[in-house]
Amino acid sequence: MCYRHAMGHKLKPPQPFDRFAVVADIHGNLPALEAVIDHIAARGIDAVVNLGDCLSGPLWPAETGAMLMALDWPTIAGNHDRQLIDRPIGRMGRNDAHAAARLTPELRSWLGLLPKTMIVAGNVFLCHGTPARDDACWLHRGTRGAMREARPDEVAADAMDAPLALCGHTHLPRVVRLADGRLIANPGSVGFPARQADLPSYHAEDVAEPHARYLIARRRDDGWAVELQAVAYDFEAAARQAARNGRAKWALALRTGQMPRKKN
Repeated sequence: MCYRHAMGHKLKPPQPFDRFAVVADIHGNLPALEAVIDHIAARGIDAVVNLGDCLSGPLWPAETGAMLMALDWPTIAGNHDRQLIDRPIGRMGRNDAHAAARLTPELRSWLGLLPKTMIVAGNVFLCHGTPARDDACWLHRGTRGAMREARPDEVAADAMDAPLALCGHTHLPRVVRLADGRLIANPGSVGFPARQADLPSYHAEDVAEPHARYLIARRRDDGWAVELQAVAYDFEAAARQAARNGRAKWALALRTGQMPRKKN
């Protein structure tokens, strides 16, 4: 893996900014991140925000972290970013433990300073899960094997007094506009874009495919608009890395865009 983006330039947003990219759930997938950076740059977008879960996973946590530190995007902490520093490795899951064992002191310090939420562009609210919890699902409900899209009233129950709110965590791209015009959007996952095999899909953008996901937000005269993006990348390289590190299910999901069905 290379550092061509991190060494070449930093994408720093002006304040306020009216058109920007939103990434989430990179999970140490360096080739996916590099492809998304190229896609963003080709569209002339200089501002990028990151909704967290940056490094956890059986891929390239240290290399991805070094790139993100160099890029210096506005970034919030996801639940896995928090878990990498708030518990001993012996109490971590396999994906967190893989990343934690490879963190430099600089990366640990960087993760520890990430805020839980953030406001950008004057009125855009950023969180990882919901405004109250980094490990809760905002635009979906249920657990793996029994997921559904959240109803508008369920989405509204967690909504902030902000015209645009952005969240991650589920790895599932979705956009919900409430009756009063407030917009809540999830860009999907850059690094692990695998959806549940049994999740109902009501949007063309939800078709399962192993593409890296992000979104573009744009301020208009009548409010904010978002565009979901899907980017092809070398998912086979990521799948091989997951397999080398003993994570066969990750390898399958990275190749297919589908999580294996949960066995009863």
